[in-house]
Amino acid sequence: MRGIAYAIAALAAVIIMVAIAKMPPNPAQPTNEVASAKTETVSSEVMADEGTLTLAVPEMHCSVSCYPRVKEVLENTEAVETVELAAQKEEGIIDNRQVIVHYKPGFDVGQALTALEKEGFSKSDVVH
Repeated sequence: MRGIAYAIAALAAVIIMVAIAKMPPNPAQPTNEVASAKTETVSSEVMADEGTLTLAVPEMHCSVSCYPRVKEVLENTEAVETVELAAQKEEGIIDNRQVIVHYKPGFDVGQALTALEKEGFSKSDVVH
């Protein structure tokens, strides 16, 4: 009896693996070809003066994991001084998915957006 149960479980596992392998790719996660094409279309705007810029990061959902990743990625971008989370209605909950970037001359907006995209924040954009 135990042998039959193991055989059924093994068969179910194979069917699940085949079904997953045949699933179409998730449109929210572009393939490498799509991602590289999208990266090439990001315009590079290099800032001549120091200042601040607000970036919308729609995929940033939590203050424990997402925001620290966004902050680290942006602060590792050339000419970025600091990154802070935009004002939130309630502490600990991200309801305003924006960050404020304080930068020095030479900050490349396109490079920053590309870095965020590579980290999984592909819909990030400059807030006007």
